[in-house]
Amino acid sequence: MESRVQEIDYLKCIFIILMIIFHLAYIGDKYPYAKQIVYTFHMSAFLIISGYLANNRKDARSFLRKFLWIFIPYVCMEAAYTVMSHFLPVRESVAEITPAVLIDKIFLHPMGPYWYLHTLILCSLIYYITFRYVRLSVVSRLVVAGVCLFALSYCGGLMNFSNALYFLIGIIVSQSGLRFTQVFRGTPLAIVPFVILCCFPANLNRGTLAGVAITWLSISLLLAAYSYLPAQAKRLSFFIGRNTLVILLFSPIFTILSKAFLPVFAFDPTGILFLVTATVFTLSGCMGMAWAMDKMHVSRFFFGKRTILC
Repeated sequence: MESRVQEIDYLKCIFIILMIIFHLAYIGDKYPYAKQIVYTFHMSAFLIISGYLANNRKDARSFLRKFLWIFIPYVCMEAAYTVMSHFLPVRESVAEITPAVLIDKIFLHPMGPYWYLHTLILCSLIYYITFRYVRLSVVSRLVVAGVCLFALSYCGGLMNFSNALYFLIGIIVSQSGLRFTQVFRGTPLAIVPFVILCCFPANLNRGTLAGVAITWLSISLLLAAYSYLPAQAKRLSFFIGRNTLVILLFSPIFTILSKAFLPVFAFDPTGILFLVTATVFTLSGCMGMAWAMDKMHVSRFFFGKRTILC
């Protein structure tokens, strides 16, 4: 597997930007059908990429250290988001803040975009244990991993099984020995079935076969567009794609602050000017926070690294 695939960084850039856009409540309310479409594939594709990039070759110490330094910022930001949801007028409101509520949100039912990190940690742990310590064929280990993920989803209630399934798809692609771009081939022809599937609301569910198809087709469409991008746009997408962790962690701060821009763009009935401004503001704010943490030597305590901004 490639250690750094530029097309993957580009895809991560697009999907994280879509996450920001439709976490802007004003845009989600203004374009609810577009939000349904995007929610069908953007995080699903992220999970496929995560499963593909998951590394089971590390020793246990290195593996645990890596995920410890994902878990620590996850806990900090999930706890902060939960507390914020109690005091601010947000849709995911919390009636009261108690130790039991915080434990529930951190370990069982995360709020906001942080469910992705919760799912990533659990899926990666199952993958690592299964493929590192279970002495069976690859197919058998995939079955064991699938059963364990199903058990965590339906018996433990720790995650949505459809999310775990996309991570498992990424593992299957990785274990096939094929490059990501060999499995997900870019083709503009994908626009036809993509549009047809998206025309029917019943298909806009990532937990269905139609949802899987929409996710697959979205990746193919984006890869088809990749070859037409100018070099500068590609370089920018690589930078954003390599810093999706800090964007995911810090974006709720700036999407909430972006509400202050709404009166400024009240003259634009489409909301596009607000969308562009809020998205640039959020991306810049996240990168700025990461840069400041690096400069103040805080990143080693929060991320376990001297610098986090790639």
